[in-house]
Amino acid sequence: MMFWVEVQSGNLHSRSTYYYLVLSSLLMLFSFAQKFSALLLLRLAYQSLGVVYGDLGTSPLYVFYNTFPHGAKDREDVIGALSLIIYSLTLVPLLKYVFIVLRANDNGQGGTFALYSLLCRHANLKIIPNQHRTDEELTTYSRATIHERSFAAKTKRWLETHAFNKNSILMLVLVGTCMVIGDGILTPAISVLSAAGGIKVNRPDVDSGVVVLVAVVILVGLFSLQHYGTDRVGWLFAPIVLLWFLLIGGIGMYNIWNYDSSVLKAFSPVYIYRYLRRGGREGWTSLGGILLSITGTEALFADLAHFPVSSVQIAFTLVVFPCLLLAYSGQAAYLLLNLDHTKDAFYRSIPEKIYWPVFVVATAAAIVASQATITATFSIIKQALAHGCFPRVKVVHTSKNFLGQIYIPDMNWILMILCIAVTAGFKNQNQIGNAYGTAVVLVMLVTTLLMILIMLLVWHCHWILVVIFTLTSLVVECTYFSAVLFKVDQGGWAPLVIAGVFFIIMYVWHYGTLKRYEFEMHSKVSMAWVLGLGPSLGLVRVPGVGLVYTELASGVPHIFSHFITNLPAIHSVVVFVCVKYLPVYTVPEEERFLVKRIGPKNFHMFRCVARYGYKDLHKKDDDFEKKLFHNLFVFVKLESMMEGFSDSDEYSLSPSPVNITVQSSDRVSSHTEVDELEFLNNCRDAGVVHILGNTVVRARRDSRFYKKIAVDYIYAFLRKICREHSVIFNIPHESLLNVGQIFYV
Repeated sequence: MMFWVEVQSGNLHSRSTYYYLVLSSLLMLFSFAQKFSALLLLRLAYQSLGVVYGDLGTSPLYVFYNTFPHGAKDREDVIGALSLIIYSLTLVPLLKYVFIVLRANDNGQGGTFALYSLLCRHANLKIIPNQHRTDEELTTYSRATIHERSFAAKTKRWLETHAFNKNSILMLVLVGTCMVIGDGILTPAISVLSAAGGIKVNRPDVDSGVVVLVAVVILVGLFSLQHYGTDRVGWLFAPIVLLWFLLIGGIGMYNIWNYDSSVLKAFSPVYIYRYLRRGGREGWTSLGGILLSITGTEALFADLAHFPVSSVQIAFTLVVFPCLLLAYSGQAAYLLLNLDHTKDAFYRSIPEKIYWPVFVVATAAAIVASQATITATFSIIKQALAHGCFPRVKVVHTSKNFLGQIYIPDMNWILMILCIAVTAGFKNQNQIGNAYGTAVVLVMLVTTLLMILIMLLVWHCHWILVVIFTLTSLVVECTYFSAVLFKVDQGGWAPLVIAGVFFIIMYVWHYGTLKRYEFEMHSKVSMAWVLGLGPSLGLVRVPGVGLVYTELASGVPHIFSHFITNLPAIHSVVVFVCVKYLPVYTVPEEERFLVKRIGPKNFHMFRCVARYGYKDLHKKDDDFEKKLFHNLFVFVKLESMMEGFSDSDEYSLSPSPVNITVQSSDRVSSHTEVDELEFLNNCRDAGVVHILGNTVVRARRDSRFYKKIAVDYIYAFLRKICREHSVIFNIPHESLLNVGQIFYV
C-alpha cells in the first residue's frame, strides 16, 4: 500500500514538474514572441524614417528664413515664432495625422484617393456606374454596417441622392491630388536649393548662380535615377535620415546650451498671442513661413503603404518629434543673439568643426526627402488612373517585393522639367517657400473635409468628436490659409497654376470617360436581339476566339452589333472582356475573374470581368490571357457540375484557379462538358483575335464653346497622346481589330 502511494505521489510530482516545464516553455515562447514583435516593430519604425519622414525632417533648412526674410526685429518675435512652430508640430503632424488621419488608411494605403475609395465603399459616391453586387462580396471590400436611423445613414442618403454632392466630393479629391502633384514639384526644388545654399554660407564669394546650378545638377541626377526605383537604393535612406535627425537634434541641444536657454519659454502658448498682437499684418503674413515647419505631413500619409501605423507612430514620437523641437529651439537660441542671420539660420548655427559633414548629410537628406515626395506623387497618380481620373500612362513596377513601388516615366520627366523651371525661375527660397506653403495648406484642408465624412460614415463617431476635430483642424488650417493668400503674388501663384492645369486635365479626362461609359450603357444591345440572331448570330462562324473588350460589366456592348453589321463573319467563340478597377486597394488573385455565359450553350458566348484594385497592375504580358482562358475552362467544368446555365446578368461565383476534377454519373453531361472543353481548346489553337472599340467623343454643334474646347480639343489631344488600350493589354498588331464609332455629347 505504501509502495503504491509512493509511486502515485512520485507520479504526481513528475506530472506537476512536466506541467511546470510546459507552462514555463509557453511563457518563454510568449515573451520571446512579444520581444520579437517589438523588435520587428522597432525595425519597421527605423525603416519608415527613410521613406516617410524625409520631407518633414528637412524643413529646418528653410523655415526661419521664410518666416523672417528681412531679418527678425526683436527677440520676442523669435520666441513667438518658435512657439507657433512648436504648437503647429503638436497639433497637425502629431495629433491630427499621426494619431487620427493615419487610422483612416485603406488597408495600409494612404493618400487622397485612398480616402475617396474608403468613402465609395461605404456610400454610393462613385460617378461611373460600373458597380455590381458581386463586387461587394470581395474579401477586400470591407465596410461597416450603418444603422438606418443614425446620423451617418442620413448623411449617406443625402450624399447619394444628389449628383451635385458626388461631383463636389470628386472635385475636392481632384484638387487635393493636384496639390500633391504640386508638392512633388516644389519639395525637390526648395529642399535641394536650401541644402545647396550651404556652399554660399561658408564661401560668401560664391555667386548665387553657382548654387542654383548645383541644385539643378542634383535635381537632374535625382530624376534620372527614378527608373531604378527606391528598392535598390532604399537601404541608404533610413540611416541617412536617422543620422540627419540625430545631428539636428544634437546641434539644437548644443545651441540651447551655448547661446540662450531662455528660448525654452516658447513652450508657453502665451507668446503666440503676444507675437500676433505685436506683429500686425506683417506678423500674420509670416505665418506662411511657419507653415513650412509642417510640410511633408501629407507625404507622411501618402507614403504609408509599406509600414504598419504603429511603426510610423513610434518613429515620429521617439525620434522625429523631439529632434525637430530641439532643432528649431536651437536655431531660435542662436537667432536671439544674431537677429540678422535669419536667412541662413540653420547653417550659421552649426559648429565650425562639423560644418562640412553636416552639409553633406543635409544634401543627402534633401535628396531623400525629394525622393519620398516623388514616390508619393507616382502613387497618387496611379490611384487617379485606376479611378478613371487621369490619362492612361505607362506604369512600371520597380520592385518585385513591394507592389506599391512604381515609376511613371512620362510624369517623371514632366516633374523634372517643372521642378527645374521653378528652381531656375524663382532662384530664391522665399518665393518657392510661398508657393510651397500654398500647396501644403490646401492639401491639408482637403484631407480635413474628407476626414469629416470618414468619421461619420466609416468610423461612426459621435457628432461631438467630429465637431471637435473639425473645429480644431479648420481653425489652424484656415488661419494658415488666410496668411498664404497675402503671398499669392509673391510666388504663391505657382502651385495654383500647376494645380489648375492638372485639374483641367483630370476633370476633362474623367468627363470624357464618363460620357463614353454612358454611351455604352444606353446603346447596349438587348438579349432578345442577340437570341433572335440564332446560334450563328446571323453570320458565318469561323474557327477561333474573339475577345471583345468593353467597359460594360453587364449587357452586350454596342460595338458588337456595330461589328457584325459591317463584317460578314464572327468567331466560333466570343468572349466579352471587361477590365475594371474597384474602390479597393487590391483584388486577390483567386477572386479576380468573374465568368458568365451569355445565351444558350450553342452560342458559345461568354463574359469575363477582370477586377483590379487601385494598387494592382494589369500586367503587360501573356499571363492575363492565360488566366482568362483558365478561368473560362474552370467555369465550364463548374457549370457542368451544376447542370444549368443562366442568361441573366448574374455572374457565377469566381472560379478558383485550382484544378477541378468532374465526377458525374450523368454520362451525357460529362460528355457534353468534354466536348465543349475540346471545342474551346480547338478554337483557342485556331487563333485569338482581340477586338477593341475606338469610340470617338465629339461635342454637338449646338454645344457651348467651353464644352467644344474641352471635348474636341483637350480630350481629343489627351486621347491622342495617351497610351492605347492595345499597348496596355499588350495586343500584337497582327491579332488586333479596331472598330470605330463616333459619339456626340
